[in-house]
Amino acid sequence: MNPTRKGRQEGRRQYLLVAALLLCAAIAGALGGWQIKRLAWKEALIAHVAGVMREAPVAAAVLPFAPTTETLEELEYRPVEAAGHFEPSATTLVSALTEEGAGYWVLAPLRLADGRVVWINRGFVPLGAKREALAAATPAGPVTLVGLLRKSEPAGRFLQPNQPAQERWYSRDIAAIAAQRGVQGSAAWFLDAKGDRAKGERGADQPIPGLTVVTFPNNHLQYALTWFALAGLCLFGVWLVMRRRD
Repeated sequence: MNPTRKGRQEGRRQYLLVAALLLCAAIAGALGGWQIKRLAWKEALIAHVAGVMREAPVAAAVLPFAPTTETLEELEYRPVEAAGHFEPSATTLVSALTEEGAGYWVLAPLRLADGRVVWINRGFVPLGAKREALAAATPAGPVTLVGLLRKSEPAGRFLQPNQPAQERWYSRDIAAIAAQRGVQGSAAWFLDAKGDRAKGERGADQPIPGLTVVTFPNNHLQYALTWFALAGLCLFGVWLVMRRRD
């Protein structure tokens, strides 16, 4: 092969290799930057939850039922006290995977004295639980309970959209559940009921409360350093290629 032609081909391969390495470095650097942003978000979330959970419960009736996004961020995980009557016929089971295993969250609307509704996640029940039995076992008289305020979870899970017509709920989408059950005046948020998690005397129709996840893994710094190290290796590779070319 002509030496000049061979040199040109080798030069093109080196340019392509450099371009590929630079592209990988840019992608890895961007992912590292994204993990740094995630780190800041996770640290803020952990600090927020630790702070608001120590506060005294606030009455549900005084909270905004249709808060702005910013207000909802401030309210989430805050202890809230709600008093009223359950409407058992609207009980809804939502798919759940918890430390107790696979099963369902049991959601039921609590009608306040002023007529508005707060949906209560009464707790977890295992697979095989029946909506009718859970509805029948719901307290019939006035109740007062404390729960942690949570955001609604619209649409469903990734690749598992909620299917109201088939009674297949994969997320706690309060607006969709309320519409399906014909419940008017619902808050845009719901409460995860707090309570005794012991199962000793619980029947199959008694949900286990208190399973809200309030401890969050935080590995974003390690992930960021890994991506930045990969970007550095790619740049080092560029230097080696260019040094060989020279």
